[in-house]
Amino acid sequence: MPASPGSSSGPAAGPSRLGRLADVPVLLVAVVWGSSYLAAKGVTTADTVLAVLVLRFAVVLPVLVVAGWRRLRALSGAQLRGAGVLGLILAVIFLLETYGVVHTSATNAGLIISLTMVFTPLAESAVRGVRLPGAFLAAAGLSVLGVALLTQGAGFTAPSGGDLLMLGAAVARTVHVLAMARMDSVRGADALSLTTVQLGSAVAVFAVLVALPGTGASPWAAAADFDGGDWLGLVHLAVFCTLFAFFVQMWAVRRTSPSRVSLLLGTEPVWAAAVGIALAGDRPGWLGFVGAVLVLVGTGWGRSAADRGREPAESSADAQTTRTPRRQTPETSGTPGR
Repeated sequence: MPASPGSSSGPAAGPSRLGRLADVPVLLVAVVWGSSYLAAKGVTTADTVLAVLVLRFAVVLPVLVVAGWRRLRALSGAQLRGAGVLGLILAVIFLLETYGVVHTSATNAGLIISLTMVFTPLAESAVRGVRLPGAFLAAAGLSVLGVALLTQGAGFTAPSGGDLLMLGAAVARTVHVLAMARMDSVRGADALSLTTVQLGSAVAVFAVLVALPGTGASPWAAAADFDGGDWLGLVHLAVFCTLFAFFVQMWAVRRTSPSRVSLLLGTEPVWAAAVGIALAGDRPGWLGFVGAVLVLVGTGWGRSAADRGREPAESSADAQTTRTPRRQTPETSGTPGR
């Protein structure tokens, strides 16, 4: 919300100053999310993916339930079922991302997942039958070329299994965003309650899978093998990449705008690459560096082109609001936590 017009700096200065102040924690979320790939890679092995996911969200869920208990109880049966379906999609996203980051570099993981910013407008335009601007299609092509170069930085070979899993996660994120926007059952649902039910559904999936034979270590066995660094990584994923990130998004969207928040969160792949190169010693080679730049330029250009193409359509819809009110959709700037 804008600052009070009674501010001593005048009516215009308050909102501007508040927007800048809100930018700082949102930018911190982008940094934290960028570091999450390296943190997950450090904590997780192929044998402990499910165990780590159970532990990570078992820490988060009680806090979310306590914080939003009243609003959680107010959800209707249809809203609970809709949020549960979204939670199943969310479980797929986390599984693909976590298995993916185990088998690729933190830099590749962060940059490949950023293709969600390109895939989502493409999928939305196909579903709604709306033509995207030519500039967006060019930006999408640039991003895809960038990913191809990034994943082949050491030479033109087949992409790794981890790269393909991260690409699948980007597609799954797109499905999740579109489902949130188009499912009538979750319209008007409280954001905190919706996220709590989704994460609860995802944890239920992880718990069932980890109980099956041959799916890896149990949460208790994995926790028993953790050293101090592993626990720090798990706390980082649970507290900062999930709880802190979610509450900052809610706080910032109410004080600035979804577009401003989305723009700042779009810097996540930059931080993922920086953390991977600085701390993990990722060396993608000169082709990889060129590819990383193309991904960043392509996703940024694509976001801008999609927004420009959306403005005339929204203006037209606003002009006809008195005859055909627009459907309201929930804020879908990203997946809760990383």
